Amino acid sequence: MSDFTTRPEIRGTFGVATSTHWIASAVGMSILEKGGNAFDAAVACALTLQVVEPHLNGPAGDMPAIFHSVKTGKTEVLCAQAVAPVGATVEHYTDQGLTLVPGSGLLSTVVPGAFDGWMLMLRDYGTLSLRDVMQPAIDYARDGHPVLPRVAHTIAGLADYFAKEWPSSAKVWTPGGAAPEPNALFKNPELAATYDRLADSTGDTRDAQIDEARRQWREGFVAEAIFAYLKDAHVMDVSGSSHSAVLAPDDMANWHATYEAPLSYEYEGWTVNKTHAWSQGPVMLQALAILKGFDLGAMDPNGPEFVHIVIEAMKLAYADREAYYGDPDHSDIPMDVLLSDAYNADRRTLISETASLEQRPGRVPGFEHLADAYIERSTRDFNVGAVEAQEPTMSHLTEKRGDTVHLDVIDRWGNMVSATPSGGWLQSNPVIPGLGFPLNSRAQMFWLEHGLPTSLAPGRRPRTTLTPSLAEKDGVRMVFGTPGGDQQDQWQLIWFLRFVHFGMSLQGCMDAPLFHSMHFQGSFFPRDVKPGEMMIEPNVGHETISDLNARGHKITVAEPWTVGRLTAALREKDGLLRAAATPRLMQAYAVGR
Repeated sequence: MSDFTTRPEIRGTFGVATSTHWIASAVGMSILEKGGNAFDAAVACALTLQVVEPHLNGPAGDMPAIFHSVKTGKTEVLCAQAVAPVGATVEHYTDQGLTLVPGSGLLSTVVPGAFDGWMLMLRDYGTLSLRDVMQPAIDYARDGHPVLPRVAHTIAGLADYFAKEWPSSAKVWTPGGAAPEPNALFKNPELAATYDRLADSTGDTRDAQIDEARRQWREGFVAEAIFAYLKDAHVMDVSGSSHSAVLAPDDMANWHATYEAPLSYEYEGWTVNKTHAWSQGPVMLQALAILKGFDLGAMDPNGPEFVHIVIEAMKLAYADREAYYGDPDHSDIPMDVLLSDAYNADRRTLISETASLEQRPGRVPGFEHLADAYIERSTRDFNVGAVEAQEPTMSHLTEKRGDTVHLDVIDRWGNMVSATPSGGWLQSNPVIPGLGFPLNSRAQMFWLEHGLPTSLAPGRRPRTTLTPSLAEKDGVRMVFGTPGGDQQDQWQLIWFLRFVHFGMSLQGCMDAPLFHSMHFQGSFFPRDVKPGEMMIEPNVGHETISDLNARGHKITVAEPWTVGRLTAALREKDGLLRAAATPRLMQAYAVGR
């Protein structure tokens, strides 16, 4: 196997920052250079990503992070995935003739979570001032940045819709009535002013200043602007009808981001830490539990046997995701069974030499009705017509969709952060006048029927697709992740397996061809199911693709170098740091020294 990689694997001892945009990575590194730690750098990087990748995330979106703090010695999850509003009931939606939560517009909005989450991290684990970490994002919003071609194309594709239906978005994204040209300098003065005002929040101490910014967001001028707009807003969405919001002032005022312990699984000596079942994070752990019984290291990492077994394991794990996952604060999630050796030994026997075309959730005692409900739901016609998926899965192939970003940061002391911010992208909702950003559309992951862990209900978290990772073994720790909706844990799983079993470098794993399944029910409107379908990059080779076809997989061969947006960073036991980023889409970058 060649040692050539498309980019050098970054190595050093001072710090590394890697993200889905080179400007954000550079901003993160600049914060480390100023004496900030990984938490300061992650916040500055994330706020900058909201500016330079607005088609992928925004301040009113969602964010889970998984991190390790040297100060506490603990690995924890920060949950900034907020909840459904009090007015978000199944009946409120079905009474309007809806069979699914729309994938855009005001009915698709949960409480905005990302900004409060970043502020909580900065207050409790960062060291720099609010102004220090917010200033790079303010500067790029006020003074401009070279707009990505994909941002420009996304805006151009929606320009007429914005002008007709969402005029506040037209004002921000098409200033002067025209979409920006690719790579032109683009500014968002409204967002710059919003963030500048938040950075000026006052307080007797650093913590008090940050808490005041959080208050201004939840109850002060930001919330006031949001609800002044929502009071009379009646907005067209992907359902083809106009709807009003259910989000109310008390929903924002009463919610705040929280910390929790991660869900962990041991695999080949590695402890893999993920979010709990309010995200799809456990699905990667379930796949590892199934794959534990196969000798993957004896296989060709680009060969048909490896691809087939991994795809089939992912189908089984994702079937359980659809049946059993949801907010553990509202539903009993049988995770102890789903990750048990006995359960996964049985699941493993379902993998044969041919592709399964069935939805096969496991049968967990006492929860069988949820498995049956998923099987029935996967065959249902929701009567929403021919609608483009409102998801981040492969947005570079269909640019009107939303998307997601990712970042990983490690500092010289060993603090590290992995975060996957998303939601609040420019396609999701109209811009709030005067604030420069839209609301999110995460509520589309709920179901409009009672009795499920993912049923729409006030105060419940949607089962998000956002799923960063932190793994550790014998004093080595690494953080990694990717955008990609339902593909996030599939691409991460493949990357991790190649790293663990085949001795490949971080960057070598980034460069290796990727694949994923579309077999199970999608998380985003219109909730498509594509039995047996998978996508694979062509550089696995013709023989692998032919073999997979013969096994019964329904294969779409992607364009070369188009699948996955992974980044990763690692700290060795002796303090040596490493980082990598995918070359795909030509924008993710790792920096460090």
